[in-house]
Amino acid sequence: MKSIKGIRILLVDDEPHILQFLELGLANEGFEVKTAPDGMTAINLALEFQPHVVILDVMMPGMDGFEVCRLLKKNIGNIAIIMLTAKDEVDDRVKGLTIGADDYVAKPFSFEELLARIQARLRNQFPNLFGEVIQGPFRIDDRRKEITFQDQVLELSPTEYELLKFLIINHGLVLSKSVILDKVWGYDFGGEENIVEVYVRSLRDKLNDKEHKLIRTIRGAGYRVDAP
Repeated sequence: MKSIKGIRILLVDDEPHILQFLELGLANEGFEVKTAPDGMTAINLALEFQPHVVILDVMMPGMDGFEVCRLLKKNIGNIAIIMLTAKDEVDDRVKGLTIGADDYVAKPFSFEELLARIQARLRNQFPNLFGEVIQGPFRIDDRRKEITFQDQVLELSPTEYELLKFLIINHGLVLSKSVILDKVWGYDFGGEENIVEVYVRSLRDKLNDKEHKLIRTIRGAGYRVDAP
């Protein structure tokens, strides 16, 4: 994905070296970046700065990342929040996603992984910034709700479209069935996880992906799209 001028990212962390490292890296990628060392500063800055993406640490003195996330989601419209959590704190990830976080990255993390997740969130939540998203043999036109594969428009149901779009924009990342259900069907979906298998099977048929080289099954983990 080409860097687009005007995309605003807010970094929130009480560790100065992390802020400096991420600010330099993201600025070099072409993003407009601001930083905040604590939750209250982040809230006030976000209302003024109106970021597209917030990279938000969970563990901060005073107002923690969960409360910052809740307030940002309440007071700002369309905003993507990626939370930074401790490596083994599964409860933090679940809690963050429950209160509205869009993704998480466990510390320590690579800059390349964080950048990929930022780009995925931008493609998913701000498609109008790009018009079309092109990834390997796929082209997503979200305004027309069309996905083209090898220059052929796919005949997709609305749910198939949303599922394939979600898989493509997160290409290279393993997505569990539960995450797919939350993001495609919604948190209030009361059905079984097996519905994901049914729709993946249908997509593979339409992509003629008999050997599962495009939509790969990662045993015990979920699915991953490989779209070089």
